[in-house]
Parts: sequence; structure tokens; C-alpha cells
Amino acid sequence: MESKITLRGAMSALITPFYQGKIDFNTYEKLLLRQIRYGMDACVPVGTTGESATLNHKEHMECIEVAVNVCKGSNTKVLAGAGSNSTQEAIELAQFAQKCGADAILCVSPYYNKPSQEGLYQHYKAVADSVQIPLMLYNVPGRTGVSIQTDTAIRLFENVPNIFAIKEAAGSMERVIELATNAPKMEVFSGDDAINYPILANGGKGVISVTGNLLPKEIAKLTHLALNGDMKQSQEINNKLYAINKVLFCESNPIPIKAAMYISGLIPSLEYRLPLLAPSKENMIKIEQVLQDYEVLP
Repeated sequence: MESKITLRGAMSALITPFYQGKIDFNTYEKLLLRQIRYGMDACVPVGTTGESATLNHKEHMECIEVAVNVCKGSNTKVLAGAGSNSTQEAIELAQFAQKCGADAILCVSPYYNKPSQEGLYQHYKAVADSVQIPLMLYNVPGRTGVSIQTDTAIRLFENVPNIFAIKEAAGSMERVIELATNAPKMEVFSGDDAINYPILANGGKGVISVTGNLLPKEIAKLTHLALNGDMKQSQEINNKLYAINKVLFCESNPIPIKAAMYISGLIPSLEYRLPLLAPSKENMIKIEQVLQDYEVLP
């Protein structure tokens, strides 16, 4: 089978900034331009870090459209979030992403429903078959309640032409190695900032980073060094980012990353959609303390 590579490198799972309950598109555009400026290969709007589960469909589609328009003409591509616990809704989002010019889609496994492996296979096949652009599977069992088993991921990769990769956020290096061993042509992307370097060192082709919202230059450099074979420097950056990677998951994502961006002046308002709330006072202090060790560029 020929390689299906369409995207690789450093990507950020973008937050969705709010102001007085609505999406702050002015700030959103600035955040996108910042990603482009500091060398990110792709932006990932309205993934789970973008609070997609609490956006309505109009808002979700607007975020994709804005990302495509801002990134147009740059070297930064758009991997649009197009997942849902409803297959039909995921299809509608995927088709919209294709229509407005997204380069590919990231499709989180259906949450809450807990489908069987056959159900996952049929879900992903239906979404991928509804579009022509590439689709990346997204495995994050800690958030969805179901894991895309290795056999299912490989079956999808081998049987569905436009499924090219998987974002692995199960926190398991064994899982990454299992995929690399049994499906060496399937692209694996890190979905856990703490193990970005180990995944890249074991054949991963990129990262989809939460920390990249805050420190895109560092995440881009870490990834590009590893992909170019400079593993020593890549590991050094990964080690330097350990403290910030850890504190950004002191509460459910994206609570800490939004707080860090607010403290750093990247977003003017610290707002979430219920049921998410701002961090506890104790965790806010932790985030502030860790941030003192990093230079957050404007």
C-alpha cells in the first residue's frame, strides 16, 4: 500500500476564546495568526480543546470557516475538528469543513455512546466516505469512554482510502509501538504533550498539542528537530517543557490552558462554557508559578 501522508508536523489543538458568552472571533483570528507566525504546520480548530462539545453547530462551523480564511495563503494548514457522538452530525460537520476549504478533518471517537468496535468502524467509514478530504482518527478513551482498538484502526486505514492517520491520546507508549509495528504506514500523531518526544522518537509523524496554544515556537521546534533526525535537541526541549505540560493538565483540559493564556495576556477574558469553570485558586497559583519559568511570546 502506498503512503497516504497528507499532513505532518507541529499542530495546535486551538482553544475557543469567549467574551460575554459569545465566541470572541477578533481574538480567535489573532491566535490563528500567532500560530502561523511561529511556524506551526497546521491549526486544529474546534477539537475537544476548543470546547466543541458545548458549541452549537453554527458556532462550530464559523470557527472552521474563520480558521480556513486566516490560514489561506500561508504555510499553515487546517485540520478541522469534525467529531460528534452522532454519526450524522459528524458527517454534516465533515462535509462543511470540506466545502469551506479545510485540508483535512480530525474526528474524535463518539463519546458517551460506548459503541462496539464494529460500531466505531462503521461510524468512521460513514464519515470518511461522505467526503474526499483526508480524515484523522482521534483516540482519547479517557474522555470518550471507548478506545479505538489497534485492529479497528488498522482495518479502517487499510479499507478506507482517505483515512491516513490517528491522533493517539491514550497516554500509552505501548499502544503507539503496537500501531507502528503492525501498521508502519499509518501516521501516528501525539495527543499527549508529556510524551511528544517519545512518540516522535518511535516513528510518530507529528503532534497535536495543547501547549502549542501557549508556546507554539517551542512545540514547532521540538517537532521539526525530531522529524529531521536531531533527537537530542528535540528531547532537550521536551524536557524543558515538562513542568508546563504537567500543570496544563492539573484540571480538565482546556481549563488550565485557557487560564495560562489569560495570565499571559493572550486572551482578554477568562471564560468557559458550562459545565466548565475557571481553575481553583490553588491551581491558578500553580499555573502562575510555572509560567514564570517560560517566555510567552506575543
